[in-house]
Amino acid sequence: MQDHRNHQDRKEEHGRSTSAVGLALLAVLVLVVAVWMPYRRSQVATRTESERRPVSIANPGDLAGVRPDAWFLPDEELIGFVEVPAGPFLMGSDPATDALAFENERWSEAKTQAVVDLPAFFIGRYEVTVAQFQAFVEATGFRVDDQTLSGPPDHPVVAVSWPDALAYCRWLEATLRDWPQTPSQLSQLLRDGWRVSLPIEAEWEKAARGTDGRIYPWGNEPTRDRANYGGTTTTPVGSFDCPECPFGLFDMSGNVWEWTRSPYQPYPYDPDDDREGLDEDALWVMRGGHFGDTAQNIRAAIRGGADPGARRPFIGFRVVLSRF
Repeated sequence: MQDHRNHQDRKEEHGRSTSAVGLALLAVLVLVVAVWMPYRRSQVATRTESERRPVSIANPGDLAGVRPDAWFLPDEELIGFVEVPAGPFLMGSDPATDALAFENERWSEAKTQAVVDLPAFFIGRYEVTVAQFQAFVEATGFRVDDQTLSGPPDHPVVAVSWPDALAYCRWLEATLRDWPQTPSQLSQLLRDGWRVSLPIEAEWEKAARGTDGRIYPWGNEPTRDRANYGGTTTTPVGSFDCPECPFGLFDMSGNVWEWTRSPYQPYPYDPDDDREGLDEDALWVMRGGHFGDTAQNIRAAIRGGADPGARRPFIGFRVVLSRF
């Protein structure tokens, strides 16, 4: 709050009025602080790349529903990728229908929400697990944080930075391009120039809420039997059945915050901002809330943000296959 008052004093000294963009950015910062502060004291400072070192890798054991011969990807026809059809959806939040909405979810001064039209894409049914990320580490020798592979193999991987998540995506893409058993549909998409990466936040939000503008993936009211929130730790991916959720996805609310490929900036959303500068330093959007959050922070439109180097026990990711 002291930083905020100092910032306001400086603005007044220069005689500038507060702009709508300034208010939106302030709302973003307030949300980020609200997310990080309960955990900040318990976290050690993020180490630089040169200070990271390999950790011992746990034995994934016998995991149900996955393919040990395929890097512990789901044992499904498309190895966990789910198609989200092309078309429009309603993005953002309207406080008139969602009393828990944050200001940074508002589309613009003129309107609260907007219709965004997206091409088709494929998104992971589940969050990337410890076992899957372990397979990447074993295959590449990638150096990770001490916490990254310490969880149960079927839980979402955590303590991964934004570059860590992108490194996994790029490895998975290259691996699937070369693998003779890659499902033919995915193999063709890769040959056509589609790429494995993190979802842009518009893709993430459409996958979470569908096309009807619902507040949560399952409807308009929070419910404890659809998501892992208000608790103390992660749960195995897919633990909460959600027959009402669009596209058959799991854990789009709670369990862990999920990195996206979108820079953190005020709405209105511009997809062109998400296709350039992926290696630049910025705050990056994360979505979905985590196991310790309240119902307010697991809504489909919630927007969190973090420094790309942040490795926290409540941030993970899922992958997308799209053309960009």
